[in-house]
Amino acid sequence: MALHPFANLPLKLVSLAIAAVLWLAVSGQSVVERNVQVPLEYQNVPPGLEIVGEPPGAVDVRLRGSSGSLARVQQGDVVAALNLAGARPGTRILNLLSDEVRVPFGVAVVQVTPPTVSLEFEHSGQKVVTVSPVVEGEPAPGFVVGQITSSPATVVVLGPAGRLQTLREATTEPVQVGGARRTLQDRVTIGIEDSALRLREPQVATVTVEVLAASVERTVSAVIVRAVAAAAGTRVTIAPAVVDARVRGSSERIAALQATDLVAEVDLNTLTRGRYVLPVRLQTPPGVAAERTEPATVTVIIR
Repeated sequence: MALHPFANLPLKLVSLAIAAVLWLAVSGQSVVERNVQVPLEYQNVPPGLEIVGEPPGAVDVRLRGSSGSLARVQQGDVVAALNLAGARPGTRILNLLSDEVRVPFGVAVVQVTPPTVSLEFEHSGQKVVTVSPVVEGEPAPGFVVGQITSSPATVVVLGPAGRLQTLREATTEPVQVGGARRTLQDRVTIGIEDSALRLREPQVATVTVEVLAASVERTVSAVIVRAVAAAAGTRVTIAPAVVDARVRGSSERIAALQATDLVAEVDLNTLTRGRYVLPVRLQTPPGVAAERTEPATVTVIIR
């Protein structure tokens, strides 16, 4: 085939001119170096292993290139990646090589600082722990916090096996009960205080905080003591014939309580004639709890 060096000559001249302009533009730029801090990615973590502690999140990289090329480097254009495919449990020192840093075309990596990264690996594990809701504030005067429940009551936590051993519970966002006069219910996020651990899946809990009227105590005087199950044909004498009753309940219920609302009794079942010292049993109405009687025993004479 015959060569025609002068064929398409105008097009060839234009291409040569463009190449000359580009060469002059590039050759006219000085070669410079620049230090940048770039994110450090951890790739190919082996299944069943966890990185323990706080691994470095960034490294310093020295770049070299034309002043124009480096001026165009933006955040995210340079990323260092550490391949963990061969990691094993224990402490490992890994080299961070220059060719493991991704850079734009026309930019070269001169140095990576630090050149090595020390990482600790542990086997992965999971653990079921209870959810302990956090409650903040105080109910209104005269009220107290009762039972606190969470749904779900437990969650599954993942992470390094060694850190899971010391984990006892998961917590929640605080539930505010300040000034409350009734039972509250709130939906809050469940979390783990140890940053090395995580929930198997993000979850929220429905937390129920029981708010009850505060319990108070009061002594009710002159409660009559009566005999129960006395044998037929017998006569019973009780001394003292009345006792003081110590009771507990809500302030409203206790304030309205009368001595006649209480029953103090001694059980004479199976007892024959004679003299006995017997304990006093106190019967109370609903919402009132018996604490004790004063005296706790009485003398009973059966004739």
